Amino acid sequence: QVQLVESGGGLVQAGGSLRLSCAASGRTFSGYVMGWFRQAPGNEREFVAAIRWSEGNTYYANSVKGRFTISRDNAKNMVYLQMNSLKPEDTAVYYCAADQNPSGAFLIMPRVYDYWGQGTQVTVSS
Repeated sequence: QVQLVESGGGLVQAGGSLRLSCAASGRTFSGYVMGWFRQAPGNEREFVAAIRWSEGNTYYANSVKGRFTISRDNAKNMVYLQMNSLKPEDTAVYYCAADQNPSGAFLIMPRVYDYWGQGTQVTVSS
């Protein structure tokens, strides 16, 4: 059974940094896409970043490009989201997700992903 467990959230001042971690277990993730999504109160869940587990190709939402970096450690089955230059509008619950090779535009759609973690809160104060 696939399990995704996020950690690393917290409270940080604007301009600060956080690194989120996602521990993935239950299968080999070769061929999968691992994504980070976020959801603020009253908003829909939105795409943040994704990485193809095997090839390492990365994808970012325009709102985080240049500030966030997604990476993975194949040996440890871990996915990371390094978040720099944080802004108050980055405040949300951040979720790790996994799906078997969504292609093209489907990669940014939450409904495509089969597996989700429980989420970790990130709060950025101004």
